[in-house]
Formats: sequence, structure tokens, C-alpha cells
Amino acid sequence: MVDRYGSMVYGIALTHTRCRPDADDVFQEVFLAYHRRQPRCRSEQHRKGWLIVTTINCAKQAAQNSWRTRVVPMTAQDMEAAMPPQFEFATETQDAVFQALSQLPPDYRIVLHLFYFEDLPTAEIAQVLGLEIGAVKMRLSRGRGLMRDRLQGAMFDE
Repeated sequence: MVDRYGSMVYGIALTHTRCRPDADDVFQEVFLAYHRRQPRCRSEQHRKGWLIVTTINCAKQAAQNSWRTRVVPMTAQDMEAAMPPQFEFATETQDAVFQALSQLPPDYRIVLHLFYFEDLPTAEIAQVLGLEIGAVKMRLSRGRGLMRDRLQGAMFDE
């Protein structure tokens, strides 16, 4: 399971959490939940959907962790120590795209990630997320517009 779906789970976790340590935790939590629950899946598509939804839910739980919401750094040095390390890709372009994607609202972020990085068709995205196909297409359209706005600049001028 990890070999087959590991990169997908990690990509979704990283897109939602925006930092490697949290994405690592979510990755582990998803596959641990899969191992513990042994969900009965009707097909590979159903299994993939279960992993996607579980990854999204674990990432949301990680973001709402009481430690994150209640800890207040006392000094500027404490703030720097509390900040997760910045994730960087191999190129400046990849960094810019990841930063723009991670700044989007979660509803647009997950749809764009599943469509462009996981190559899922809109019908499958709708099924996995429990949405209408029209809603997925609208989120893709609006998400593309938001990405376009965020990526306009020196590197991405038309």
C-alpha cells in the first residue's frame, strides 16, 4: 500500500500542512489507520478514495492540534524555533507554484492537487470528496484563477 499510494498520500499531506514534519506525521497516521482498520474496499478506486479522504482529515486534525492553537512563543527567538522548517523544491519555479497552491483555501487546494498532481478526472474527484461534478469544475476554475493571480510576477508574467 505504501509503495503504491505513498507519494499520493504524502503529496496531499504536504499540500495541506505546508511543512515536511507535519506531512510526515500525517503520512504515518494515514497508513497506521489503514493498518488498524483494514477497511473493506470494493475496488482500488474505493481504496484510493479512502486514503485521500483519510489524508485530508488527518491533515485537518494536525492543523487544529491544541499545541498549535494554544502555544504562544514568548520571544522572537522562540517564534523562530516554533516555526516549522520551510519546505523547498529543486527549482525556484516549483517553490513558487507550491507556495501559491499552499496559500489557496483548502477547498480549491485539494481539488487542484487531485486534478493536476494525481491526474484524477473531475468525476472521480467529485465522488471522493462527496461533491457534484459541477462543484468540482467550479472549484477548479476558481482555483486556477486564484493561482494565476498569485503567480503573476517577474517569473510568470505573460
